[in-house]
Amino acid sequence: MKEIRWYLETALFLSISWAVSRIPHRYAMGFGRGLGRFFYRILKRRREIAIDNIEKALPYLERQPGWAGGTPEEIARETFENLGRSVVENCRIYHGRGRDLIDAVQFRGIEHYHEAMKKGKGVVFITAHSGNWELFALAFGTRYHEASVVARRQDNRHLNAVLERIRKTYGNGIIYKEGAIRGMFSLFKKQGVVGLLIDQAVTPDEGVLIEFLGRPAWAGRIAVLIGRKAGTPMLPAFIHREGDTHIITISPEYRPSENPDPEQAAYEDVSGLHGFIARYVVEHPSQWYWIHKKWKRAPERMPQTQGREAASE
Repeated sequence: MKEIRWYLETALFLSISWAVSRIPHRYAMGFGRGLGRFFYRILKRRREIAIDNIEKALPYLERQPGWAGGTPEEIARETFENLGRSVVENCRIYHGRGRDLIDAVQFRGIEHYHEAMKKGKGVVFITAHSGNWELFALAFGTRYHEASVVARRQDNRHLNAVLERIRKTYGNGIIYKEGAIRGMFSLFKKQGVVGLLIDQAVTPDEGVLIEFLGRPAWAGRIAVLIGRKAGTPMLPAFIHREGDTHIITISPEYRPSENPDPEQAAYEDVSGLHGFIARYVVEHPSQWYWIHKKWKRAPERMPQTQGREAASE
């Protein structure tokens, strides 16, 4: 029965995504926004998570220079609209009708990538669930260098195979989370490029407790491990929308902490890398993935000792 269900799910995904990909370009983005608003209305629990996350982050956001503004409800609604537009764009790409989207992506700071590659140790892009993050990987893989992304294997093996084939068509590889570190180290020895989304919540044994958008959050330390063990340059890079255009901005290489205490160095690096995500959220608040539980398992306040260390930076 499971195999039959998987076949049906895969067929449904291919059928719906094919139909969406056939929407004329001049109507596609309007349809995507409408799709996002529809899900904003019917996905009550996700809507509530987004609004709650934004409300709790708002005191921090409003203190930051360059804050784009907006109420929690407005930002949450626009977040869903962005996701709806991304779904439509990705359907077009998956079915071979998105080459115009990929070719139109603009890169800022690409010189930082070229400079990092000269070290001969590959590159890891430190990024987040922002903008159309799937388009980031596809555009870079098509235009510059095959890029591998770290992803969770789909439970449905047939759907997983379809998505894997699509990504490889556009010059992307996939490193699955089980055994991800070994896979990344192997790629870096061949001067490979990896995209790592670091903004997901992790369990306490997997991460470091940092302050993110004004609240304690558990954040993964895998990027820090890569930077220290492999010596691979870490480049913060994010994609955002400007009207109907997608912009990928690549920052200079992040320099790891030189603190001799490994735990404190990990805290400083994880905090430092998340600082780039925080800046993105300040500037493009509706293009970050507010609907996930980034702050789950974390205490309401930072422990006093950790707070003193953070304040001394």
